[in-house]
Amino acid sequence: MVEICTVGGFDEVGRNCTAVKVGEEVVIFDIGLHLENYIRYTDDEDLVVWDTRELIKVQALPDISAIEDWKEKVVAIVPTHAHLDHLGGVPFLANRFNAPVICSPYTAQVLSRIVKDDKRVFRSQIKVLNCNGTYKISNNLKLEFFEITHSTPHTVMAFLHTPEGIVVYANDFKFDLYPTLGKKPDFERLKKLGEKGIHCLVVDSTYAGSPIKMPSESVAKQLLKDVMLGTDSRKKAVVVTTFSSHIARLRSIVEFGKKMGRKIVFMGRSLSKYVYAAEDCGIAYFSKDVEIVKYRSQVKKRMRKIMKEGKSKYLLVVTGHQGEPKATLSRMVEGELGWKFDPDDHVIFSCKVIPTELNRTCRDALESKLNKFHVRIFRDIHVSGHAGREDIRELLEILRPKNIIPAHGDPEKTGQLLTLAEELGYRRGRNVFLMRNGGRIEIRQ
Repeated sequence: MVEICTVGGFDEVGRNCTAVKVGEEVVIFDIGLHLENYIRYTDDEDLVVWDTRELIKVQALPDISAIEDWKEKVVAIVPTHAHLDHLGGVPFLANRFNAPVICSPYTAQVLSRIVKDDKRVFRSQIKVLNCNGTYKISNNLKLEFFEITHSTPHTVMAFLHTPEGIVVYANDFKFDLYPTLGKKPDFERLKKLGEKGIHCLVVDSTYAGSPIKMPSESVAKQLLKDVMLGTDSRKKAVVVTTFSSHIARLRSIVEFGKKMGRKIVFMGRSLSKYVYAAEDCGIAYFSKDVEIVKYRSQVKKRMRKIMKEGKSKYLLVVTGHQGEPKATLSRMVEGELGWKFDPDDHVIFSCKVIPTELNRTCRDALESKLNKFHVRIFRDIHVSGHAGREDIRELLEILRPKNIIPAHGDPEKTGQLLTLAEELGYRRGRNVFLMRNGGRIEIRQ
């Protein structure tokens, strides 16, 4: 019998955590942060507050008391990729379990840098599993990674082989047929995995209500090209902000910055963390083309020098795409870093506003302040790394799981995935289950 506890990420987008119990062994997939609640509590997108009890209380971390009685049974913790809403809780909570953390090479590097940069005591062993590798957890459990396209490198779907069949954890993914970094999904291998018999699929619901196939990252690259190379920015500053973990997007920004003939500077702690992790893995090499400025004091000093040399000589890539009050872009707007915006300077948001109340409020406030400088704002230069409804349909048709648990969303989003499953012949309560945080369900043959 397989028992699943939906610890977090089933009432909201964030703090993803799912525990799977097979016999007397438990595997935890993801331990993530709820970024909106974390930023509301800290005003910062970077990991700067480490009070675990308080962060659970404010619902920034998953409430792992839901699996307190399973604590001694945990044999592995498996973060599926490097985004903080899946990985960010591991440095806080992994020490509570006597189990290794098993993850892909890039995810392992990001985790190691978080622990090292913030001088965390981290007792768990980090075991690196190649993106299409397998790992024998015990005599009864085997973990298999399937590399999938997403908005950060080395993202995997996790296939847990058990005596009851395979449990698949598929948060997050998209089917990108024209990726700008890495390979497109191996559909033949995915089909063969499905033919082995999928007992249960825990699957991303973020865009289950959007009747689209999510566009490729190559579309976002073209959008960037149109703005960066197709818009006259002579004698003007150009400032770009995007997700620090989006290495493919950052590579495109650097490519076009070089064509613009500008000196490229990355500014912000989180940017440096993800970029250096990519270099450590050999995924991308930024240092030969980019100056990376990590700490606030260094950023302030470099900003003043840029202002003296002439800001039109530079392309600045900075943190703060959601308007986080303590990120670099917000501090530039507030005049804290010696930077001054002039009319018609370019500010490019290579992202979308994550649709939460806090993010909307922060971004609206930031753009309102930018508008007072009469800068040119370019919004939504972005495509999502999450599957649209038709991508999810394709995954369900390939894997044909016996049971489905929609994840990574509030009840509205998971409900949309339910309706999709029903279109394919599944039935609520029989083989598709809407769960809430802290819930448990037995999945029988």
